[in-house]
Amino acid sequence: MSVVTNTTTIGAIEAPSRRNTELALLAFAVAIPVFAYLNVGLALDGKVPTGMLGYGLGLGLLAGVAHLVVRKFARYADPLLLPLATLLNGLGLVLIWRLDQSPRLIRLAELSYGVFSPSATKQLMYSALGIALFAAVLMLLKDHRILQRYTYISMAVALLLLILPMFFPARNGAKIWVSIAGFNVQPGEFAKIIIAIFFSGYLMVKRDALALASRRFMGLYLPRGRDLGPILGIWALSILILVFETDLGTSLLFFGLFVVMLYVATERTSWIVFGLLMSVGGAVGVATFEPHVQARVNAWQDPFSCYATDGACQQIGDALLSFGSGGTLGTGLGQGNSDLIGFAANADFILTTVGEELGLAGTMAFLLLYGLIVERGVRTALAARDPFGKLLAIGLSSAFAIQVFVVAGGVMGLIPLTGMTMPFVAAGGSSVLANWALIGILIRISDTARRPAPAPAPSPDAEMTQVVRP
Repeated sequence: MSVVTNTTTIGAIEAPSRRNTELALLAFAVAIPVFAYLNVGLALDGKVPTGMLGYGLGLGLLAGVAHLVVRKFARYADPLLLPLATLLNGLGLVLIWRLDQSPRLIRLAELSYGVFSPSATKQLMYSALGIALFAAVLMLLKDHRILQRYTYISMAVALLLLILPMFFPARNGAKIWVSIAGFNVQPGEFAKIIIAIFFSGYLMVKRDALALASRRFMGLYLPRGRDLGPILGIWALSILILVFETDLGTSLLFFGLFVVMLYVATERTSWIVFGLLMSVGGAVGVATFEPHVQARVNAWQDPFSCYATDGACQQIGDALLSFGSGGTLGTGLGQGNSDLIGFAANADFILTTVGEELGLAGTMAFLLLYGLIVERGVRTALAARDPFGKLLAIGLSSAFAIQVFVVAGGVMGLIPLTGMTMPFVAAGGSSVLANWALIGILIRISDTARRPAPAPAPSPDAEMTQVVRP
């Protein structure tokens, strides 16, 4: 009996298995939000909501399209990334729809804008556009290594996206929006992906020089003075963003992403120490003379001391009260009062609805879903065969993790408020589009990393079979 070892055949068997696993997980990722939608409707009106069938079919159709695209164009990709993103997106739609039913928010919108426009409908449309962008990334980006060619072009585009909001009016104290023809875009959401591409290409070339140390101080290997230039430049740019746009979230994300990727590329702990010291120093310095940042710092330190006079303090105070009233298991979907926070209830503070209505258990479940996405991204980085792919996967995963941390930390009172949106869950078209594109790139890297390597061409005199004796 003869046995032929063929890695291509093994890979062909494994690929359908991954996709079938993904399809089964997608069924749960659609069923859970539909059940949550039903739960909210029963809690609010005591009957099955009329839009449940349409919502379930719409979410199922979007998930099915995304799955077919992955099955066709990334058959070896990680089977968990798409179901996790779909589940978070679906639960976010339910939470936004639940807040749309609040009489307080409807009345607030009518007083502020003269008309109430349901956010859930717009969010479903943005989710469909996000799936379309996700499909476009997989169909057009055949190999992630192509992005390495555009290292410095991506730097120019990222800088343009970060600087552009300076020329538009501030909203809620921060200049993070660009308004064109009635459409509001948050460029920082897309900039995080483009910055990760630039950092990956740059550090792949410069990592050996940045890893060199000139002296040792207090157990740390200090980098050479001339190699401090990149981190000083990025630090200065993040401070400028914080000063001119009063955007603490983007500043932390931008600088934190660079420091994490620098550490991964060089394996020097000293870069982490320098990064943390410079980040804290810059934030403290700006907070001393920038009123908007100072107000958020004051609200973070003691929200109840200025609860009646400062909107930032009131938001944080209401959020803490919501988390406290939720307890361990929560009040139940549709039975909380997190809508008291006001216009930010379905954006920055949507996590407070989770904390109040699903309790500590539900909040930990959401954070676990985010953690699983980050873990699969890191696993993809470990599996990648090329240095650029490793750095890009870890950069995208780090950007995602940092954003979750600064949003959840701000809402829970761990750090000052940042004004960023919770990925996939909060209302906001820019956030949904950018994060679906991020998942698409991670899936492309995962597919390339797990695709079986082509078998080497056999020499003419090589044996093609191995004889196995019984």
